[in-house]
Amino acid sequence: MTATETAVRTIKFYTNGSWEDTPGRTLHPIANPATGCVIAQVPYATAEDVDRTARAAHAAFLKWREVPVAERVQVFYRYKDLLEKHAGEIARILSAENGKTVDDAAGSVRRAIQMVEVACGMPSLMMGQSLENVSKGIDCQTIRQPLGVCAGITPFNFPAMVPMWMFPFAIACGNTFILKPSEKVPLTPTRTAELLHDAGLPAGVYNLLHGSREAVDALLAHPLVRAISFVGSSPVAKYVYQTAAAHGKRVQALGGAKNHLVAMPDANVEKSVEAIMGSAFGAAGERCLAGSVLVAVGESRPLLDALVRKVRDLRIGDGAAPGTEMGPLVTAEHRARVLGYIEKGVAEGAQLMVDGRQRMSGGCFLGPTVFDGVTPGMTIAREEIFGPVLSVIHVNDLDEAIALVNSSAFGNTTSIFTSDGKSAREYASRVEVGMVGVNVGVAAPMAFFPFSGWKNSFYGDLHAHGRDAVAFYTEQKVIMSRWF
Repeated sequence: MTATETAVRTIKFYTNGSWEDTPGRTLHPIANPATGCVIAQVPYATAEDVDRTARAAHAAFLKWREVPVAERVQVFYRYKDLLEKHAGEIARILSAENGKTVDDAAGSVRRAIQMVEVACGMPSLMMGQSLENVSKGIDCQTIRQPLGVCAGITPFNFPAMVPMWMFPFAIACGNTFILKPSEKVPLTPTRTAELLHDAGLPAGVYNLLHGSREAVDALLAHPLVRAISFVGSSPVAKYVYQTAAAHGKRVQALGGAKNHLVAMPDANVEKSVEAIMGSAFGAAGERCLAGSVLVAVGESRPLLDALVRKVRDLRIGDGAAPGTEMGPLVTAEHRARVLGYIEKGVAEGAQLMVDGRQRMSGGCFLGPTVFDGVTPGMTIAREEIFGPVLSVIHVNDLDEAIALVNSSAFGNTTSIFTSDGKSAREYASRVEVGMVGVNVGVAAPMAFFPFSGWKNSFYGDLHAHGRDAVAFYTEQKVIMSRWF
């Protein structure tokens, strides 16, 4: 399909300060996952597009890096104001292309704005250190300087928030940026780019390209791109890390997860169930912090009975409809993938307590699913499903729970539900996971802390946002001075 054959909106690239038409390109449809209606068409960038954009971004960098940091952040003060004014609109756009509820989308937009707020503090965050008379008459200081052109490759599940883990920090540090968001959700990053343009960012400092693997590979190999930030599945994260690093780039590649929620016998049933519901089925389970394995320690029947009742009552529907608690999955292809995992769970002997297949309807809907009697060797216990499927594994004590969690190839996040401080402290200390929650369903760090995944959930050294982001997007220079 070409641009002349459809009346639906055609998404544009944003390069060097202008919105760029792409005539004659094959356009790929974007459908509302709740209704199946096509709401936009998106062109895919070529290697030539990436090259042209990288050159423009590099030219802009030579000027932008000379702008004082106190002036650079003024753009983000204005941007924050615009994002807040348009937050509801952005949430509705996000819901329409991703499927999540408007309330869930609004929460992720709020998190995105928090990233911008922290980036506004860059004059303090970029400060170096100094020491007088490190030797007789010699002073020493460190300064942080920007890298150059940086690129971000982001997933479909948080099209407002995840890109802002990256570009506000990178740009406030003095770099320029190219964003390649998921081709499944181009509308949200397009709208947030429009607002960044309105905030007065100079041409070429921020650029937006859409596309698939050709664009990604071109970014990973381009000699003018100094750093790559990625969020997606672990196999692709590993590929991005290895490929970009082989081309001499700095890389942070955030991968997938298999997150465990440990419920102790003394856990508050009502509050724990509420948190578990949000963790397992919020955003339809399409997030790398979703709790997909419930580890029930000892006697757990009251908690499981209460959980099953809540799951069966969960209101499913169009994310834009009032009262909806869980929307559809992002595409029919992704729903088919999740259905495949449910079928594997049944085939491997797990017991279906709640079968989400019974609540499938038009669009890309799939109901929340709960398996009991899951063993650690089952596929649904080991692999990331990225959908509304919760597996229950029973263990005898905390030591067994910790051993189970530590045996996972992933280490993104985990939570423990307990009323006992000793159990909580021991779990947080011994578990081999980068982010730990205590009576918190989704242990998502605020913008001023790092997103600290471990094991196969992260490839690189410096994590996203917080002070790690400042270190990632800058190079530290040491200056020794003596005056005669």
